[in-house]
Amino acid sequence: MKLDLSADQVLSTTRAVRKRLDFDKPVSMDVIRECLEYATQAPTGSNAQGWHFVFVTDEAKRARIAQLYAARFAAYRQMDVSAHNLAGLDGAAKAQQERVIDSAEYLAENMAKVPVLMIPCVSGRIDQTTGPLANIAGSSVYGSIIPAAWSFMLAARERGLGTAWTTMHLLDEKEVADLLGIPYDEVMQVALVPVAYTKGTDFKPARRKDLDSVLHVDSW
Repeated sequence: MKLDLSADQVLSTTRAVRKRLDFDKPVSMDVIRECLEYATQAPTGSNAQGWHFVFVTDEAKRARIAQLYAARFAAYRQMDVSAHNLAGLDGAAKAQQERVIDSAEYLAENMAKVPVLMIPCVSGRIDQTTGPLANIAGSSVYGSIIPAAWSFMLAARERGLGTAWTTMHLLDEKEVADLLGIPYDEVMQVALVPVAYTKGTDFKPARRKDLDSVLHVDSW
């Protein structure tokens, strides 16, 4: 099923979906492969195409990953840098962030129920890179996988699927690598993306900062 959204509609309504994920409706590998065909059309540094996409459908493996995610999320909740810190927010911004927190809590509690978990990966590791090359290496490597993963998420939106970019499991990346047979020393995981059909398909553009507060021309 395709929603026949315009490119602008897909770009402006692809939300981080958590509470509206349908845990009971199966997701076929046919639709996953269809989305992935578009994902691998994304740009990649030096055309290396060092991307890999691991899809976890096994119930026991999903449950273990979800357990690790929930434990890390519980610790993150207490940090000053977490989304739970509402200091300085008021009015509509605070209300929006409270909804984000509520939905993030919901996902942490229900990750194991998501029918498909996607882990985008990229060849090479940058966690040992230091000095002036660290920024270049990070930009190059992440720039070779994140556009592809986002393209997957956009293609999923057009097909009635919801996704959300999460990274909490990366604190247990080695254990997840061992669980899934990912060669940890050679391949880096960059996210954990739940994939499920959505309850309803009508999503709206989100409230964002005023454009002039983030737009810079010729100088900061």
